[in-house]
Amino acid sequence: MPTQATENYLKALYSLHLKNPEISLTELGQRLGVSKPTVNEMIKRLEKEGWVMYERYKPISLTEEGKKMAALVIRKHRLSEMFLSDIMGFGWEEVHQIAEQIEHLKSDIFFDRMDEMLGFPTSDPHGSPIPDREGNMIKNNYKTLSQIKEGETVELKALRSSDKEFLMYLNKKEISLGVEIKVNNIEVFDNSFTVSYGEQVNVVLSQAVAAKLLVEVIK
Repeated sequence: MPTQATENYLKALYSLHLKNPEISLTELGQRLGVSKPTVNEMIKRLEKEGWVMYERYKPISLTEEGKKMAALVIRKHRLSEMFLSDIMGFGWEEVHQIAEQIEHLKSDIFFDRMDEMLGFPTSDPHGSPIPDREGNMIKNNYKTLSQIKEGETVELKALRSSDKEFLMYLNKKEISLGVEIKVNNIEVFDNSFTVSYGEQVNVVLSQAVAAKLLVEVIK
């Protein structure tokens, strides 16, 4: 059974794996904020468990079992975020740190009951997919708002970042999942977007913000 530390490593490895299946000790250490020797020692433990493949001076890769174990930790985290948001009324900017603690509980029945109470959700408060009990995860092919053409209307489906400061920014702009956004203008100079949504008209979003909003074209 994975410890809290190994679960954190598996989550970090999975996140890096989505960008590149071959992961270096250095980037894993940077993600977790720990030294290279510390990472090396933990990777040896994960290899013994059959969760990673690693040879000295070569990249780390997750095994199929490692991917499943990581996905199940992510499942617990994202279900916890949904429970905190939908049942307990926490804001989407508040749920991450609390879920970081809940996710390490070892009771499958606890999370299965949570899933049932929530109506078996497929995504978390930030739109990220929730893996099923077998570790399977839906892959959504959303575009970023920065890829959308002038004149198109989209629905906000998910976020590329759940950073608290970014979520607070979206709260101030009254932007939430499900909102329909019309692209009125794209500024050639800096690629900023002028958009309208809800009761908000001609709101300017930077290219950096637009690149973090995952959307689906509706018209």
